[in-house]
Amino acid sequence: MGNLLILFTAFLCICLFVALHYVLHEYLWVPHRVQFIMNSQGIRGPPYEFIHGNNKEALQMRKEASSKPMALTHDIFPRVMPHDYSCIKKYGKNYLSWNGVRAQLVITDPELVKEVLKTSEKAFSKPKPSYFFKKLLGDSISTIKSEKWGARHRKLANHAFHGESLKNMIPAMIASVGTMLEKWKDKEGKEMEVFQEFRFLTSQMISRTAFGSSYLEGEKIFDMLMNKFWKSADEIESDKLEKTIHDSVMKIIKQREEKVMTGEVDSCGHDFLGLLVNVYHDSDEKNRFLIQDIIDECKTFYFAGQETTNFLLAWITLLLAIHTDWQDKARAEVTMIIKETLRLYPPLNGVVRKAVRDVQLGELALPNYLDLNIRFIALHHDPAVWGDDVHLFKPERFAEGIAKTTNNNAAAFMPFRLEPRFCVGMSFAITETKIALSMILQRYTFTLSPTYVHAPLPNLSLKPQHGLHLLFHSLH
Repeated sequence: MGNLLILFTAFLCICLFVALHYVLHEYLWVPHRVQFIMNSQGIRGPPYEFIHGNNKEALQMRKEASSKPMALTHDIFPRVMPHDYSCIKKYGKNYLSWNGVRAQLVITDPELVKEVLKTSEKAFSKPKPSYFFKKLLGDSISTIKSEKWGARHRKLANHAFHGESLKNMIPAMIASVGTMLEKWKDKEGKEMEVFQEFRFLTSQMISRTAFGSSYLEGEKIFDMLMNKFWKSADEIESDKLEKTIHDSVMKIIKQREEKVMTGEVDSCGHDFLGLLVNVYHDSDEKNRFLIQDIIDECKTFYFAGQETTNFLLAWITLLLAIHTDWQDKARAEVTMIIKETLRLYPPLNGVVRKAVRDVQLGELALPNYLDLNIRFIALHHDPAVWGDDVHLFKPERFAEGIAKTTNNNAAAFMPFRLEPRFCVGMSFAITETKIALSMILQRYTFTLSPTYVHAPLPNLSLKPQHGLHLLFHSLH
C-alpha cells in the first residue's frame, strides 16, 4: 500500500512538473523570446501581459469608443479600432501586439504588405477557425485552411461567381430589388431604416440565386442560419437547428434529383445549389462533393454573401445621402462610388495569417510563433498613400483606375482580399450592389434623416451601430 502511495505521489508530481513546464514555456518563455527577437529588429509594441496579452486593454478602448457617437466624418479608424490607432501613433506603422499569448505583427505599411504578397503561400496559413465558426459554416470555402485548400473548391467557386453563371443570376437579383422597391412606394417621403431593408433584400437575392425556384424554402434556411448565429447560445438548440438546416437542404436536393430521374428536367439546375449538386454527381470521383460539402457551401454563400452586400449598400447610400450631388453622377459612375465606399468603409478591418515556419519578410526575420495581422482599414485611411484628403468622399480619385490612384501599389487597396487567396464572392457582391443601387437611383433621391446617428461599429463586418435612417423622394 505504501509503494502504491509513493507511485501515485510520484506520478502526480511528474504531472504537475509537466503542466508547470508547459505554462512557463507557452505563457512566459515563448512570448518574451518573440518580443526580444522583434525588438532587436526595431519592431516594438505594447508589453505582453500574462495570459490575456493586450486583449483586455483593446476591449476596454473599443467599449469606450462605441459608447458614444462620432461627428459626421469618414475618419472612422480611431473609433472602429482605437487600440490599433493608438499603437500606430506610438510605435509606428508596424508593431508587435498580443492576442492572448499569441504574438501578432500588425502591419499597416503598404511596402511590408507587398512583401507578404510576394512571400510563398506555404509560409502562412489561415488561423484555425474558432469552434463557433467551424460549427456554423463547417468545412466550407471560407474556413478551409491552406493545406486543405482543394482545387475542387476553388474551381467550383470561380465557376459559380464568374462568367455565364453570374450572368444567369442577374434576373433573380433584379426581381428581388423590384420586390423591395414596390414595398417602398408606401414609404415615399417618410423616414426609412435602410440597413434592415437591405438585409431583407440581400436575403432574398441570395435565396433566389442559390435556390432558384425553391427560393422560399431557401429563405427559411437562411432564417434558421441567422437564428443559429445570433440567438442560439444553447448547444442542444443549436444542434436541432443544424439538423433542420441539413434536412431542409436535403429535401430540395432530393426533389431535384427525382425530376432528373423522371426526365422532367435534364439537370439539377443552374443556380448555386444546382452547381453543387452537379459536382456531387461528377463522373470523376476525385472531384465529387460530399453531401456535407454541399450544405456547408450553401451556408457560407448565405452568411458571407448577405453580410458583404448588406453592409456595402448601407454605406454607399449613407455617402450618397450626404453628398447628394453624386446621386446624379452615380447613374453613370457607379463603379468609382463602390470603390471609394469600400476604401472608406471596408467590409473587413483586416486579415490574420499564421506563420507556419520561420520566414524572412523583407528585412524582418519572423519566428514561427508569430501571426501577421494586416489592417486594411489603416491602409485605406493612410494619408501617406491617399493624400491629405484621405478622409473625404472623392470617387473621382478612382477615375483612372486603382493602379494609378495607388501609384501601382496593390497593397494599398484590398477591400475584399489578401492575394493569392482572394474573396471568391467579390464579383457576386459587386454585381448585387450595382443592380440594387442602379434601380434605387432610377426611382429616388434620398437624404439623411435628422435622426441619423453616425456610429460605425466593427461586428464581423462594419455596420451602422444605430441603424441608417434616410428620407426617400420619388423622381416621378
